[in-house]
Amino acid sequence: MPHSDLGLLQELRALAVLLEERHVSRAAVRFHLSQSSMSRTLQRLRALFDDELLVRAGGDYELTPRARQMQRELALLLPRLENFVAGQGFDPATATGVLRIIGTDYTTATLGPHLLPRLFQAAPGLEIRVEPRNQDSYTDLERGRADLALSVMRPGEPLRWEQLFTDDVVCVVDRDHHPQDRIGLEDYIAARHIAIDVISRGQPMIDRWLDAVGHTRTVAVRVTFFSAAITAVPGTPLIATIPRRLAEVQVTDPRLRLAEAPEEFDAFPYGMVWHPRLETDPAHRWLRDMIRAAIHEMTRLS
Repeated sequence: MPHSDLGLLQELRALAVLLEERHVSRAAVRFHLSQSSMSRTLQRLRALFDDELLVRAGGDYELTPRARQMQRELALLLPRLENFVAGQGFDPATATGVLRIIGTDYTTATLGPHLLPRLFQAAPGLEIRVEPRNQDSYTDLERGRADLALSVMRPGEPLRWEQLFTDDVVCVVDRDHHPQDRIGLEDYIAARHIAIDVISRGQPMIDRWLDAVGHTRTVAVRVTFFSAAITAVPGTPLIATIPRRLAEVQVTDPRLRLAEAPEEFDAFPYGMVWHPRLETDPAHRWLRDMIRAAIHEMTRLS
């Protein structure tokens, strides 16, 4: 492909980032350009397409109607152009750069031992970032700030979802305070709890289960990681409700025990989420295949 065509591809990449960020400074940081360079790029794009593309609205920008249409088309067009230019596709052995996976300490503790060795053996030049789940995580996928998410939260359109495995929850308790093998719903409601703020100040899945039977729980301690919840239990009457696969790996303190959760708590699916523009991208197909292989090993050994 001639150099001028490669230059146009780079401009289209910049355009996609500008339309996603709707802010010149943020787009410049993400595209590794100075603000002045990104401003000049925007001016060239406006001249090329004879459209303002971004117009001032208060302290930010809004997309013009033409820009909104272009954004939808670029989401499908750019991956195909990238693959066309790459020619031979993705070679993990020589690949460099960053892969950003949205997850939690549940992800790294359960899937990590099966996934990370595979990734680093196959692609030693890649940097793997496991970034925390938050309210904006799926927006980050849509805007290209993250590559893939591992989550119990099913996304809306246009994001893709693939179920990987199922898990359920157990109660981590102090051995002396809760001797029973299963904690019934009445005792669970009467107890005080350690809540893990996975997202939205709580554990939405547990809150939904309790709401379905007309109850709430009393939270005594809030933490941001499952592992922190486990370490907060010894010597207290508190209950930490966490996924079984994580509990079986991390609950090693002899002062603790696992008690079955109330029967009203169902098993839940765990899956991976990605944007459809990455569906045929060679690097992302490789990443998804590596995750599937790691899941197969994890579930086979469990």
